Amino acid sequence: MARNIEIKARVEDLARLATKVAAIADDGPTVILQDDTFFRCDSGRLKLRRFPDGSGELIFYRRANQEGPKESFYLRSPTSAPDKLRESLALAYGTVGRVKKHRTLFLVGRTRVHLDQVEGLGQFLELEVVLGDGERSENGVHEAQRLMATLGIDPSQLIERAYVDLLGH
Repeated sequence: MARNIEIKARVEDLARLATKVAAIADDGPTVILQDDTFFRCDSGRLKLRRFPDGSGELIFYRRANQEGPKESFYLRSPTSAPDKLRESLALAYGTVGRVKKHRTLFLVGRTRVHLDQVEGLGQFLELEVVLGDGERSENGVHEAQRLMATLGIDPSQLIERAYVDLLGH
């Protein structure tokens, strides 16, 4: 499975943060509208992401609920029939929540920088430092911390839980 180091932080002004990120980004901004449905899963989290063009991806991931940088293991499987897949998974496992967001994606080196406007929750920054095979997670943690400092993100802004948990689903 692929791995990354993630942080999530609540932010006040996405437009101002976008200007800071754009100044250091290698790529972006790319706007992505996402509709995520979460399903019951005992060994991690399972979500189906649907995009406006009718495509989607099933994503399984495991990560600890903790503040600060944390390691995440994930597997992504593309689908051309997300609505049928959502129906099948809902019938088989049951749903636990749905998260709709407007995401602006930038790439800063190997880090995916997400500026998220989450329906019903507000504005967030998410960093995902993609780790290489066999790479120590500490390398990604240090990279995430450096980027947080560059962007002016204070550790007090960090949140430990997933959007679906914050929505109370």
